[in-house]
Amino acid sequence: MSTTAADHLVQRLKAWNISHIYGMPGDSINNVIESLRKTSDAIDFIQIRHEETGALAAAAYAKLTGKIGACLSIGGPGAIHLLNGLYDAKNDSAPVLAIIGQVSSESMGRDAFQEVALDRLFNDVAVYCQSVTSADSLPDIANQAIRTAYAEKGVAVIIVPDDIAAQKLDSILPHTSVSLHKRVDELPPADALSTAIDALSKAKKPVILAGKGAMHARKELEAFADHWAAPVIVSFLGKGVIPDEHPFMLGHLGQIGTKPAYEAMEETDLLIMVGTSFPYRDFLPDDAPAIQIDNDPTQMGKRYPITCGLLGDAKTTLKELIQATPRINERNFLEACQKTMEHWRAHLAHDEEAYTNPILAHQVVPEVQRLTNDDAVVSIDVGNVTVWAARHFKAVNHQFVSSGWLATMGCGLPGAIAAKIAYPERQVIAFCGDGGFAMGMQDFLTAVKYELPMLIIVMNNEVLGMIKYEQQVGGHLNEGIELHGANYAKFAEACGGEGYRVETRDELRPALEKAVLSKKPTIVDVVIKDQPPLPGKINVHQALNYSKYLLKEAFENHSTELPPLKKSLQRFF
Repeated sequence: MSTTAADHLVQRLKAWNISHIYGMPGDSINNVIESLRKTSDAIDFIQIRHEETGALAAAAYAKLTGKIGACLSIGGPGAIHLLNGLYDAKNDSAPVLAIIGQVSSESMGRDAFQEVALDRLFNDVAVYCQSVTSADSLPDIANQAIRTAYAEKGVAVIIVPDDIAAQKLDSILPHTSVSLHKRVDELPPADALSTAIDALSKAKKPVILAGKGAMHARKELEAFADHWAAPVIVSFLGKGVIPDEHPFMLGHLGQIGTKPAYEAMEETDLLIMVGTSFPYRDFLPDDAPAIQIDNDPTQMGKRYPITCGLLGDAKTTLKELIQATPRINERNFLEACQKTMEHWRAHLAHDEEAYTNPILAHQVVPEVQRLTNDDAVVSIDVGNVTVWAARHFKAVNHQFVSSGWLATMGCGLPGAIAAKIAYPERQVIAFCGDGGFAMGMQDFLTAVKYELPMLIIVMNNEVLGMIKYEQQVGGHLNEGIELHGANYAKFAEACGGEGYRVETRDELRPALEKAVLSKKPTIVDVVIKDQPPLPGKINVHQALNYSKYLLKEAFENHSTELPPLKKSLQRFF
């Protein structure tokens, strides 16, 4: 019996073990939707309310599992909506397949209804982008798209005119679903290892900066840090690579970072980067020698000049560097860093244990963690909430997902949806600001529709807090950052989920205890006090610009007195 090109496409997706696809039906993709309907026992179609959510969820699924995430849309407006999530996948090196409908082939080039030049639209975001021009080429194009997405760790786009998807095809030769990963020797060359060992042997104050590329090498990273007496700092996307309370851990770096991490980077005489391409050059040492371990040659020395590049697998490379040298017994630098970190943790604990009204964000996070399973998946949105969650949620065996390089607001809910689909038996929690959550809140309905129990914490301060702070440290007056308030607990109930509104400290713990027992998607809407997301260490440039903001604010408000600058700036140091 003859089948359609769309049927063969779906068979290819099944052969590549794609279990579900996020999307929204419509005229130019409906033939593919029909083929998915006929094979619903094998591939689940997850209907989302906005295509951006679908693309963000596909990216999050890929980040969490390493498997390809899939999404689809009609051409024109639906395709345009996908772009934000696809750029998130591109920037965080997540394999994603996007299947895009297009106007019929006979209408293309005639300025047809909803016609968009999709090849040009997706040219920058995709590692593979191909328009299908004949029905019999579609299965082969699907194979190549998926192989390339896996091999290049990026976005593959297939553009399918709807008439071609509907065309009949006879049987097609079977294929082999083998991804073509980049070939990199697991162990770096001997001369590179020798150079690295020489640099390590000379270092008195080595510091490790680890990222998501070291996730599979947790035990080896801990052993390496102990062997070389090196404290560990982790990138935001590397959160969880070692437990946050590990004795060698100094926390994160940058805006979300800790003071001990900042100071260790200032003092180090050897930076050891493992599975990371940290983007913020200003927070790295000025001129310290550096070793970089990575399996991607394009990342070597990309953002920091390196003395030695070790191209290979992090796990085997770290093992080799341990076995080839004696353990370092002199630990003065490590112990000094650990002492500084003890003070930092005590400072955080004091803030977390405070009992204030209005509630402070850093009081919310530990209350949530108290009820969180050690293997929970935590989705973190972008904004002030990123700082609070990264700094105050203590990773054990948790898995985290967020938007890293693109840092797009609105990723928290799609990440939670993807996590619950990927790991239905695990607890899923999302931390969102009210600004980020409102960007995609319509897809809370998706979580309800598909009965995906999850806990969404909305930090509600009725302001774009991170942007407010950015304007201030830029020396500008605040503009366009206030948000009209909403009761997100009532919104949750209106959608068919559960909702709890928390306005006082006494209400917080009881509400969370009820929420974690829910079998429905649940929102805990916590009214918090607006606070600046201060980094662990403030530089002089930031402080001076903040003083400019204070002066401008005083003059703008026609104040008869200048603001107390010394007192205002004390919190920065």
